[in-house]
Amino acid sequence: MTDDPTVRLETSDAVARIILNRPDRLNAFDATMAREWTVATRAAVNDPAVRVIVIRAEGRAFCAGGDVRAMAAGGDAVEGGVERLAGVINEGISVLVGSSVPVIAAAHGTTAGGGLGILLASDYAVVGSDSRIGSLYADMGLTPDLSVTAQLARAVGERRALQLVLSPRLLSAVEAYAWGLVAEVVDPADVGSRAEAVARVVADGASSAYGQAKRLIRSQPTRTFEEQLAEEARTIGAALTTGEAQARIAAFAAKAARA
Repeated sequence: MTDDPTVRLETSDAVARIILNRPDRLNAFDATMAREWTVATRAAVNDPAVRVIVIRAEGRAFCAGGDVRAMAAGGDAVEGGVERLAGVINEGISVLVGSSVPVIAAAHGTTAGGGLGILLASDYAVVGSDSRIGSLYADMGLTPDLSVTAQLARAVGERRALQLVLSPRLLSAVEAYAWGLVAEVVDPADVGSRAEAVARVVADGASSAYGQAKRLIRSQPTRTFEEQLAEEARTIGAALTTGEAQARIAAFAAKAARA
């Protein structure tokens, strides 16, 4: 990464923070940011000390997707073609979604275009009450990418997904919460601290169980119903043998005996 990376990775106390750092372009992706995003996501997921990941951003917006101005100018946002650029960013999204590490998003301000895909790569999203979230691809004559068509309908339902991609609509924070797109709406000044608090609960709790629960839900479309039941049984059987589960079960049993 460069001395002033467009995506920073900071890790401490079992929490990895992936920070989008291109505020002058509303954290829109160009080729450099795409590469740094994928490096950061892979490093966070592959770090055995990391129990939870937080995605947040600098500036007044979470992420505006691709750098449209650079596309218009033929700049480095289209180095090797938009398809290749999307492919690089997709690697990072796939790493996060396919991992057994819970991902928390602190999405302040506007989230639009491919930024919606970044938001959908999180498992728990905290937004500010002034946040706006939308697709806006069609306004540019473009089609959704960065996992939007792969994940949006699963998150909010097919009809609502169509409403969002077939219009220039930006959801308010309250609407995004009502649709199930985000988990919490807080004061704009508290987005970061609330996301950190949620991450702390995961990191200090039964983080491996949280991670496996995330994996089971995220990977379910790849299995039949019967296969999913079998995978649930296998996973809970494996979890029962861990020291983490044994200690927590013993503590619960002791507390119940005293009641």
